[in-house]
Amino acid sequence: MTLIATAIAALVFVPLALAGITVAKSVVASAVASDTRDTAERIAYEMRGGALPMGAAIPVPNPSVDLIQIVAANGQVLAASDAARNLPPLSDVRPPVEDRVLSTTNCLPTQCVHLSAVRTTMSADSPVVYAGRRTPDILAGRTLEAVVFSEVAAVVSLTAWATWLITGRALRPVATMRAELDEVHAGDLSRRVTQPAGDDEVSQLARSVNATLSRLERSALQQRQFASDASHELRTPLAGLRAQLESAQLYPDDTDLESLMDGALRDTDRLEAIITDLLLLARIGSRVDIVSERVDLADLVRQELAVRCDKLPVQVDLEPGVVVDGVRLQLARLLTNLLDNAQRHAEHTVQVTVRGEGSEAKVAVENDGVEIAAEDRERIFERFTRLDAARSRDAGGTGLGLAIARDVAMAHRGRIGVEDCRGGARFVLRLPIAPPRRGRPYAGG
Repeated sequence: MTLIATAIAALVFVPLALAGITVAKSVVASAVASDTRDTAERIAYEMRGGALPMGAAIPVPNPSVDLIQIVAANGQVLAASDAARNLPPLSDVRPPVEDRVLSTTNCLPTQCVHLSAVRTTMSADSPVVYAGRRTPDILAGRTLEAVVFSEVAAVVSLTAWATWLITGRALRPVATMRAELDEVHAGDLSRRVTQPAGDDEVSQLARSVNATLSRLERSALQQRQFASDASHELRTPLAGLRAQLESAQLYPDDTDLESLMDGALRDTDRLEAIITDLLLLARIGSRVDIVSERVDLADLVRQELAVRCDKLPVQVDLEPGVVVDGVRLQLARLLTNLLDNAQRHAEHTVQVTVRGEGSEAKVAVENDGVEIAAEDRERIFERFTRLDAARSRDAGGTGLGLAIARDVAMAHRGRIGVEDCRGGARFVLRLPIAPPRRGRPYAGG
């Protein structure tokens, strides 16, 4: 940061210094040329009018322009001011006839001068008046450059020091946060970085870092809890299967082979269902399923109901043309899980409704079973959660159906929840409606 600020300051001030030097010298040179030209023209005017006697010292009208000579065409000095009396001709440059005024510079043995030359008449052999002055120090030497660039160096150095001081003080909390972050590890995500006072960018960064650490901590806790729950859910059917096999091994004569096979297959089916759901949870939201398409929700409901063999009738109220963008297989699995849950808890009927509400598509799955208490409406979407602990595991499913439904909804930028329903339960899925295709309207299907 300090190097960048120093480079920027140098890139700004050095060109400004060069421009300032150039302008200053140009102004001084213009003023000198104007003074010498005015003096030379005045002396030429007085000579033409006969007011200037030859041989006498030429009076100096401008004290700064003290070197004045009148030089004939043959180079003879006809008259001079006191300062130029003992000097050779100030210049051998003669203005052309068509341009009687000329400004030039010339270096004499003792000094350099800025001078103007003016013809007294338009004839070719006209005497020439030379009026000049010693070249000012600002034009003759490098004093101005030395002073200006010394000031620029001082300003650039001051800028570098101030930037180093300010950035060091401003970034000190960042260095503290970095050191504290280095101490955070996977085994202990409870640590937080120090948050500076105020509401500047560093404070906002500290808040963002702490919020990220909080999310990571919650995620780690959820993963550990999920691993514990998954281990328990997998261990139960495995323990049952092992118990049946060990019993058959110890008492082969008393074992009913058909009953043994049925029990083993049930436990195997449950293991397979849990593993399948766990794999699906791992795939949802990843780049494994990236084939997104336009899905008409009414058609999706009809197709899923056509291949199901439910114990209770399903009533439908489907609005056509409610289209969303998504992965069809995942949306079908979400709908299947909601229907399975509804069939499991319904008393007589299940109802599915599809509606478009503004920019959202709404899918509602209702059943006339037991109402879900308000305090349980979020908990049921957690993995391996069952509200009825006395329910058999086969009837109760894997405990992952609603968790999968919520993950699918979130992966499709939607949401799912439980809404009030007197005399039953209503699960409502809301997804953003797909924008219409350009060129032709979407006809569904």
